[in-house]
Amino acid sequence: MYIVGIDIGKNNHEATIIDDKGTIIGKSIKFSNSHNGADKLIEHIAKNIGNSEVIFGLEATGHYWLSLYSFLLGKGYTVNVINPIQSDSFRNLYIRQTKNDTKDSFIIAEVIRFGKYTNTKLADEKVLALRQLCRYRSYLSCEIGQLKCKIITVLDQVFPEYEKLFSDTWGTSSKKLLEEYQTPEDLLSIDIAELASILKKLSRGQLGYDKAEKIHEAAKNTFGIKIAQDAFKFQLKQLIDQVVFLEIQIKDLDEKIDSYYKEFDCHLTSLPGIGSVTAAAILSEIGDIKRFKDASSLVAYAGIDPTVKQSGQFLANNNKMSKRGSPYLRRALFLAASNAVLYDPVLNEYYNKKRNEGKHHLTAVGAVARKLTYIVFRFINTFT
Repeated sequence: MYIVGIDIGKNNHEATIIDDKGTIIGKSIKFSNSHNGADKLIEHIAKNIGNSEVIFGLEATGHYWLSLYSFLLGKGYTVNVINPIQSDSFRNLYIRQTKNDTKDSFIIAEVIRFGKYTNTKLADEKVLALRQLCRYRSYLSCEIGQLKCKIITVLDQVFPEYEKLFSDTWGTSSKKLLEEYQTPEDLLSIDIAELASILKKLSRGQLGYDKAEKIHEAAKNTFGIKIAQDAFKFQLKQLIDQVVFLEIQIKDLDEKIDSYYKEFDCHLTSLPGIGSVTAAAILSEIGDIKRFKDASSLVAYAGIDPTVKQSGQFLANNNKMSKRGSPYLRRALFLAASNAVLYDPVLNEYYNKKRNEGKHHLTAVGAVARKLTYIVFRFINTFT
């Protein structure tokens, strides 16, 4: 049997063939990430080993491996996809060799030959679709966060007093007000009574004339810049419009995610603090729960297991989270844990226990996330 190790790249891949003793067969080959490139690989294999049995090994590098993986499966080959972390340990065995693509493809083949890996299987179509949408939502959320930071930066220059006028700059009333009035001059262009009426409508009666007076007073005495105001106003308006547009997209996206999630026989939303979007993100990142032998494996996959620092007789007892697993699953579990401590009495008690031990808030939430992962593991297994 022969093994073909493939080092994945964005535009080009590198492949090395070895036999069952680890001997390199022929020369390594570089081929493009295309139909022509894949055909070139198959021709290279046939030229060197004929019709002999062959299996493939490649790293799950970003999304660049998916096309080749799909192509090889379509040809009927056995393809093993490994996590780059698994091949990293093998690289230490070849420290005398210089690092290059040929070496990497050889090491990947060696990992397969020694069998020291866990195969990463491509999720079925429904899970893959749900994962794609959930990751896209994560991207849009990050984009909104960055836009809001830019808006605050500009607002601090134009109207630095604004952030003290509302408890939350991005609350409904404040955001709606900013959509229409971006500068102190805009707010002063309407009288207090009209502004009070607008605030009352936006806040459903919670805000009124007193708040309008405070806004007018702040706008009248602002220490904001008085030059190039049109440019700053134009920038603010466009940034705010982008936030509004992306929030509309996320709302539509949430409906789509929810419709996909309902196709699964999964009841994660019955756990306190987990909504349908978070549940969908957790489910899509986990995929087939059977690929994890126990809850600890899932914890490690999420990267919320502690790193171990040991030297001689010393063993550190204040270790940081490894963060070596799926960042998307880790983020979803953290969001779920943050909500769970508010709604689940048991997890709330556990959170407070960690806080009383002197742990930082985020450290305590991380501990809750780890405990929640064990609950999620048992829960999903119950319904599969």
